[in-house]
Amino acid sequence: MAINSGKFLRVNLSTGQTMTESVPHQVAIDFIGGRGYGIKYLYQELDANVDPLGEDNKLIILNGPLAGTSTQATSRWMVITKSPLTGSFARSVGGADFGAWLKFVGYEFIIIEGKADRPVYLHLSREGCQIHDAGDLWGKDTKETQKTLKDEHGGNTRMVCIGPAGEKLVRYAAIVSDRRTAGRCGTGAVMGSKNLKAIAATATRTLELFDETAYAQLSKQQATLIMENKGFQNHREWGTTRTQNITNNLGIYPVLNFRYGQQVGHEKITGEEYRRLRTGEFGCYSCPARCGKAHRVETGSYSGAYSEGPEYETIWAFTGSVDSTSIEATVAADELCDDLGLDTISAGACIGFAYELYEKGILTKADTDGLELKYGNHAAMVTLVKKIALREGIGDLLAEGTMRAAASIGKGSEVCAIHVKGLELPAYEPRGSKTQGFNYATASIGASHCFGYSGQDVFGAVVPRPSDRFAEEENADLVIYNQNGTAWKETGINCTFSAGWGWVDSLFGKLLTAARGIDQFSDNDYLWKVGERILNLERAFNVREGFGRKEDTLPQRMLTEPLHTREAPGEGQIVRNQDKFLDNYYWLRGWTKAGFPSPEKLKELGLDFVLNDMNVEQ
Repeated sequence: MAINSGKFLRVNLSTGQTMTESVPHQVAIDFIGGRGYGIKYLYQELDANVDPLGEDNKLIILNGPLAGTSTQATSRWMVITKSPLTGSFARSVGGADFGAWLKFVGYEFIIIEGKADRPVYLHLSREGCQIHDAGDLWGKDTKETQKTLKDEHGGNTRMVCIGPAGEKLVRYAAIVSDRRTAGRCGTGAVMGSKNLKAIAATATRTLELFDETAYAQLSKQQATLIMENKGFQNHREWGTTRTQNITNNLGIYPVLNFRYGQQVGHEKITGEEYRRLRTGEFGCYSCPARCGKAHRVETGSYSGAYSEGPEYETIWAFTGSVDSTSIEATVAADELCDDLGLDTISAGACIGFAYELYEKGILTKADTDGLELKYGNHAAMVTLVKKIALREGIGDLLAEGTMRAAASIGKGSEVCAIHVKGLELPAYEPRGSKTQGFNYATASIGASHCFGYSGQDVFGAVVPRPSDRFAEEENADLVIYNQNGTAWKETGINCTFSAGWGWVDSLFGKLLTAARGIDQFSDNDYLWKVGERILNLERAFNVREGFGRKEDTLPQRMLTEPLHTREAPGEGQIVRNQDKFLDNYYWLRGWTKAGFPSPEKLKELGLDFVLNDMNVEQ
C-alpha cells in the first residue's frame, strides 16, 4: 500500500465551490498531520495582515492520522486560524467524537474560505459535501442546533457548531461538539464571521491504514500500558475536578484577578465537594478515561442546572475570578457557556477583570447595567455570562476581551487586564509557577496552559528533569521541552492528558508509521524535530504579523506586584528576570535577540520558504 498522507476538503463559502485535494507526501513527512498540517497550510495560504473576522481569513478544522482508530485518546480535533482576540496564530483543541467522524468521511481536515451571503451549514458524507441553508438554526444554542441536525441527518452524525456568541462575534467564542469545546482564541467568532453555523458529518466507521495488522498489535500494547498506569487510573476517577486541591495548596490558584494564589474557603470547592453533585461521566471517542464528570444541582437558586463539567479551568474561572465558593454557580455558568458557545477561561477572566474595576470604582453600577459586581456575588457573574454571549449592555464591552476592554475604558484599567498577546491567562498563577508562566509569555497563541504544560512545576514531574518552580531564566530549557513535546504529540492529535499515561514515547511513532507508512516516524528524535519545526513555523507566522520580543511578556502585575498566598508557599514572589529568561530561551531556540527564527535555524528545519518573510529588523 502507498504512503497514506490523507485528503482534505476545501470549501469556498463565497462561491459555493467545494473541492477534495490530496496532501503531498513531502508535507506528510515534514509535518505528520494535525497541528503540523494546520500551520503549514495556514502559513502558506494566508496573507499577512488579514482581518481575522474578514472574508479573507481561513478556518482549518483538523483531525490527526490516528483519529477514528482503536488507539485511545488520539481522536481529538483542532481548529487553526488567525485569532480575532489576539491577531496572532490560533490553535484550539476539542473533544467528543467529531475528529473520528471527520476521518470516517475521508478527510484529514477542512479548509473553509470566504463568507456565505446567508447562514449555512455543511453536511459531509462519503458522497461529498453539501452546503445547506441554516436560517432556521441561526440564533439557536448549541444544544438545540445539534439535536436538530441529528434529527435531520440521523444517528450516525456528529458535528461542530457555534452558539449565539459565535454569531455575535464575541472575540472568545468557542466551537462546540456535543458538550466539548475548542474554546480558546475565538475560533467560534471566525466561524460566525463566515455565516457558518455548523459542520455535520454522517458516516459509518471506515478507515484506511497503511498496515492494519501492525496497527492492531500496537493498539493492544497501548491499551495495556494505559490501563496499568496509575496516572490514568486517577484521571479516570476524577478527571481534573481535584486539580484545585493541588493548586490552592501550592499557592498558584489565581484569586481576585491574579492578586492572590489561594482562595479563602477553598475547602468548599474541592473535588470531593464536586463529587456530591456528580451524576455521571462521559468521554471522547475510543478513550476509556471518561474524564468528563457531569454534575447536576438539585436545590437552591441554581436548581436544575446541569453541566457535563465543570473541569478544573472552568471551576477556577467561576470561583477564583470572583472570589466565590458556590460550586452550584459554577455548574450553572458552565452550562451557559456550553449552550451559548463561550470559552470559559476568557469569560471568567473578563468577568474577574470587571469585578476588580468595580472594586476600584473605575466601573460603577451605571456602567454595569445595575449589577453589583462585588466579590462573592456569583449571581451577577452568571448574569454576565449571558450578557457577554449576547453582547448586551456591559457584556458588549467584555465580549471584546480584557485587552480591548481596558484600552476602551482607560483610567488605569490596563494593569487589571491579565492577558498575554490578548489571550486571558488560565488557572495557574505565573509568579508561583514560573515555568508555566514563561510558557504563557512565549506561546504562539498567548496565555495557554496546554501549549506547553509545566507538569514539573505543578505535579512534580521529573522528566526531563525536576524544576524549581520559583526559578526563572534557569528553566528556559524546560519551557522549550514542554512546548516542542506538545507540538509533536498534537500531530496525532493526542489528548494532552495522555502524555502522562505511560505510552506516548514508546509507541506513538510506531503507530504513526503503521498508519501513514512513513518510517521516519518511528524515530523519536525525528518526532522532536517535527515539534521544533512546527513551533518555528508558528513563530514565523506571528513575526509576519508584527509580533516579536515586546509581545513575549507576562502582564504588568506579575512583573511589579508581589503575589499573596495566605497560608500557601510563595508569598511575595514576583517575576524579576523576564528579559534574562527571554535571552536564554531565544538563544536555546536558535532565534535572534529580537525573538525571530534565525536563517540558520530555518534552514536546519527545512523551512527555507520562510526566509523571505523574516527580512525584518533582526
